[in-house]
Amino acid sequence: MRENLLKKAWAEGRATINGWLAIPSSFSAEVMAQMGWDSLTVDMQHGVVDYQTMVTMLQAVSTTAAVPLVRVPWREPGIIMKSLDAGAYGIICPMINSRAECEEFVAACRYPPKGNRSFGPIRAFIYGGPDYPVHANDHVLTIAMIETTEALAALDEILAVPGLDAIYVGPADLANSMGKPPGFDQEEPSVVEAIRTIVAAAKRHGVRAGLHCGAPAYAKKAIGWGFDFTTLLSDARLMTMKGQEIVAAMRDRPAPGAGGTY
Repeated sequence: MRENLLKKAWAEGRATINGWLAIPSSFSAEVMAQMGWDSLTVDMQHGVVDYQTMVTMLQAVSTTAAVPLVRVPWREPGIIMKSLDAGAYGIICPMINSRAECEEFVAACRYPPKGNRSFGPIRAFIYGGPDYPVHANDHVLTIAMIETTEALAALDEILAVPGLDAIYVGPADLANSMGKPPGFDQEEPSVVEAIRTIVAAAKRHGVRAGLHCGAPAYAKKAIGWGFDFTTLLSDARLMTMKGQEIVAAMRDRPAPGAGGTY
């Protein structure tokens, strides 16, 4: 089976960078894949991507060594299993708030006896190789999003779930749930403290940790806190920011602030 290069990098002690795909296009996914990201995530939660387009985007990512991930819309076994069957090598699942929810998520990603994933890896055979069913449980990443005060309260219980590979901090929703303004690159002390509490707990449990960021400087700071992977913006935001910069330069005016999130 094709090796999961994220797992390899983390085992070697190397932090990885993840790109984010919100534009529903195989071509933009292919362009992003050529940039050198360690992994690329197709966003089916807040992006405007449907299932069929997601499949073509995974095919585009597969032309490179970037590891294909999918953020599913919700903790629903059907879309989790279909995304894995399409060739995703990891699932990011939003709003995991309890041990029971995390167990349900992990089970949907694992073939029996470790889970209840239904068998039918139609494109995963092509991407992963003919022995995919034998080794999938060891290669597919389960990544639970920690992004609410409810999840913070149940953090140790969530992190203790067998088969959970990583957690992913959604800083905007986390801040929102704490009554603070949502957004990336948080400087609000209470939100920063919560983020650092999450990564420290992940380290104690031997679980990898990721964070969505808005700038390289903040991503590097997060790696210094102990995060194993960081995401920078998204394809849509990168295009918007560069386009605004060019238009502003042509009109001899300052470029607008970064703004936005995804």
